[in-house]
Amino acid sequence: MGILKKARSNLNQPNNTAGLSYRDAGVDIDAGDQLVENIKPYAKRTMRPEVLSGIGGFGGLVEISKKYQEPVLVSGTDGVGTKLKLAFELNIHDTVGIDLVGMSVNDILVQGAEPLFFLDYFACGKLNVPAATEVIKGIAHGCEQAGCALIGGETAEMPGMYLVGEYDLAGFAVGVVEKSRIITGADIKPGDVVLGMASNGAHSNGYSLVRKIIERSNPDLNEKFDGERTLTEVIMAPTRIYVKPLLALMQSLTIKGMAHITGGGITENVPRVLPGNVVADIDSKSWQMPKLFHWLREQGGVAEQEMYRTFNCGIGMVVIVAAEDADAAMSQLQAAGETVYRIGVIRARSGDEHQTQVN
Repeated sequence: MGILKKARSNLNQPNNTAGLSYRDAGVDIDAGDQLVENIKPYAKRTMRPEVLSGIGGFGGLVEISKKYQEPVLVSGTDGVGTKLKLAFELNIHDTVGIDLVGMSVNDILVQGAEPLFFLDYFACGKLNVPAATEVIKGIAHGCEQAGCALIGGETAEMPGMYLVGEYDLAGFAVGVVEKSRIITGADIKPGDVVLGMASNGAHSNGYSLVRKIIERSNPDLNEKFDGERTLTEVIMAPTRIYVKPLLALMQSLTIKGMAHITGGGITENVPRVLPGNVVADIDSKSWQMPKLFHWLREQGGVAEQEMYRTFNCGIGMVVIVAAEDADAAMSQLQAAGETVYRIGVIRARSGDEHQTQVN
């Protein structure tokens, strides 16, 4: 009998529904209020001077800094994908919030935008306040890394929509860039240098394949895998956030183009910033692929080119600069704590060949 039929059959039995509350229906308003109180101090640490309102209102108020003459807003939204399934299984909730922020702020950064604020959407069947607090603490930590304010969000408790213990995440970032300094990639030309900034691991892409490989190989996730880190720690390492070092680099020299290496890997993301008449030739021997990706390739029998179009393979952000600026860019990024490689060059395109060649 369906829900509607059940409801109709009870129309003449008012006592069946007497005294019901929202909590009886599976929604705990007190738990939601407690979560808001728990996260307020973490959100407060992310505030910027432009923010005019705090957590808890109907909307976040943010003004645009007067330092911009012709401000252009840049927005981005994303989720964490099936990496969340591992978070549930491993009971690790403090890193996926960083992933959530990283996926959006790194995306808007490639246009030259300074992230201003971030909002999150957390949805579950039944609110687990400690787990949700860990998630949103991670979101706040990611916002601190990016220098953007966590100004609000939505916590939705929806009984029957999700499996017990599971939740979904989405995030939304807004940044600003001077109109004359928008990075489009239009000026990229043959002879330019392709730099690769090291990733923290798989970030939050390709995890449907990661999970399939784990299922097939059945490893001990708690054994030491890479130095002192377990395989669990390596797999759940959060997305690296490149905002602050790259914003500083933009003040020092001209960045011609950037590509955040997300779903689609190196081969599918770099072409998104290239003019149609050039190709990025990437030398796979120019950086040391982290152990995780060797393990995934071996355990899953994944073809080499499939690796490069699925995972970041150790390169989380690609930066394209003029040849004469390459050494200075590398030095500045390294001084900021980044690991950077000269991974390729830009050349003229021949016919309709794919615009990123990994050799």
